[in-house]
Amino acid sequence: MNFMDRASGLAKVEYLDGEFRILVPGAYVICAMTGKQIAIDDLRYWNVDRQEAYAGHAEAMERFQQLRKEGQA
Repeated sequence: MNFMDRASGLAKVEYLDGEFRILVPGAYVICAMTGKQIAIDDLRYWNVDRQEAYAGHAEAMERFQQLRKEGQA
């Protein structure tokens, strides 16, 4: 795949254990904590149960702590 073949816009992704599946091609997903765009190539953190992506480890940890406090983790 070269640069010209890449999809643009928001991707629809299914988050799995240790991997993810792109359902609708796109260039990015949205961080559940910050609302920032995360390039598909940079996507490393997500929650399988909640089907949420996170921009980095700090956002993932913050969300985990938030859910634990709410009794959902």
